[in-house]
Amino acid sequence: MKKISFIISFSIFSLLVNSSCGDNFLEKQPQGQYSPAVLKTPRGVEGALVGAYALLDGIGTSGVTDWHGAASNWIFGSVVSDDAYKGSDAGDQPEQTFMERYVWLPSNGHLYGKWRMLYDGVARANDVLKTLPEVKEVDDTRRAQITAEARFLRGHYHFEAKKMWNNISYISDEVWNPNDPTSVQVPNTDDAWPQIQADFQFAMETLPETQPGNLGRPTKYAAMAYLAKCHMFQAFPNGQADLTHLSAAKALLDQIIASGRYKLVDNFHDNFAAETRNNAESIFEIQYSLTASDGSGGNLGDGLTYMYPNGPGGCCGFFQPSQNLVNAYKTDEKGLPLIATFNDVNVKNDEGVLTSEPFEPYQGSVDSRLDWTVGRRGIPFLDWGVHPGRFWIRDQSYAGPFSAKKQIVSKAESGKSGNQRLSANNYRLLRYDHVLLWAAECEVELGNLEQARTLVNIIRARAAKPEGFVKNANGTPAANYVVGLYTEPWTDPNAAREAVRFENRLEFAMEGHRFFDLVRWGIAEPVLNKYLEKERSLRTYLSGAKFEDKHRYYPIPEQAIVYSSKGGQPTLQQNPGY
Repeated sequence: MKKISFIISFSIFSLLVNSSCGDNFLEKQPQGQYSPAVLKTPRGVEGALVGAYALLDGIGTSGVTDWHGAASNWIFGSVVSDDAYKGSDAGDQPEQTFMERYVWLPSNGHLYGKWRMLYDGVARANDVLKTLPEVKEVDDTRRAQITAEARFLRGHYHFEAKKMWNNISYISDEVWNPNDPTSVQVPNTDDAWPQIQADFQFAMETLPETQPGNLGRPTKYAAMAYLAKCHMFQAFPNGQADLTHLSAAKALLDQIIASGRYKLVDNFHDNFAAETRNNAESIFEIQYSLTASDGSGGNLGDGLTYMYPNGPGGCCGFFQPSQNLVNAYKTDEKGLPLIATFNDVNVKNDEGVLTSEPFEPYQGSVDSRLDWTVGRRGIPFLDWGVHPGRFWIRDQSYAGPFSAKKQIVSKAESGKSGNQRLSANNYRLLRYDHVLLWAAECEVELGNLEQARTLVNIIRARAAKPEGFVKNANGTPAANYVVGLYTEPWTDPNAAREAVRFENRLEFAMEGHRFFDLVRWGIAEPVLNKYLEKERSLRTYLSGAKFEDKHRYYPIPEQAIVYSSKGGQPTLQQNPGY
């Protein structure tokens, strides 16, 4: 997304500049600088709202490194999970290696960058809500919608913080005072969920069902999906199902499904291609745009995740899929996932094989979503050619032989800003496939196993369509894709639960969700330590790495605690174990 903070500044500047030279020029507002009075106009408050939207991409907070705030959460949600390695090489971004090895320090700059960005977003949303009552020229309908959009955004920024740190301060517009720095020094001892839910509830009740001409603005159904997501994140306290939250989520998800407004697109990859943004499956997308050729904007937070040095973008080799993830896409003779045994035998890879040397890709059956999610040698990589293996990998011996793929765009959509790695490819935050699989989770826990199977099969049916397979130049499937439906009735709740959760991983891998899903299900510790048992033999830098219970949530950044001091005492308390 082009730096909208610049756009807001430019808009305010254009309002302030006045070419008139009358005698009253001494009474005019200072030109070219921020003036609170300018915001107290319809145009000003609309501009402030755009400024609140601007941070959805995670870029724009002063002093915060681009990838710290990335909307995709590729570090905080994928690298620290069993989906991905940090990538690159041992000497680059060692603070990410600390994250991957669960050496989580409150001083890690990645954490403070994310914290600052999210609370900057909260502040911008509150600025809109604080200013709006003073703008008398806005009609009641628009006033209600501005309020709903600002509360949706405030809910989003708090939600992101809540899933990262759990014990957070909820900053409302009632306490927010931009002229009083101490107004944000709110203790983080109260549970923020009720207030986050209230923001989405208001947005759901107020926003229209559609936003014609405003694809980046939330609708009633986007708020409904987000409210359901809030319930899903509270549905498994201590790993046990909470039927109250699951029932509440199901009621919301059922409404979205029954509305008929959304459907799965035919091709799984259309959810990641820049050419098919804002499609029928999308409920809410974070809009990226490139409006200048200055090498900025777009998916700047994902800029490190391109292949190195000679793949699309020529940098930087971070964010490489794990062997464990690739193994998860293996299927049996019926085309079903090997849930219990998927990691026993590795999918063949080309680690240690030069690009100039022959290599025969894995011949076993795999789910078709593998090669839309992972770049591996011998398989076509969009329109960039066949993945050459080592030639596109910075250090195979350190971070493995696979490349991330979902965030890479076609040649036609890359390089428009002068930076080959950047594009206007949106981040699909809420999709219809999320809704279907959350609904399947609810059905399992509420005892409706056959309905859960039906929902999962809807997802799998798309993956099974040959027209959606990655193809060779001659039109044949690029690998042995075998994807089947669950045809036997589901009678075992435990097996059904595992099947739904496994499907969730296959569908959303490398999208920044996996770690947070493991935590919300209450299974992060056993799953990640089992992952490490094998991975440390493949990636030696993981030797000694161990996931502990405290790692369900990140440490509160030490800078945030220091700056929270009031009367000589911090108002923020550190998370347990740090």
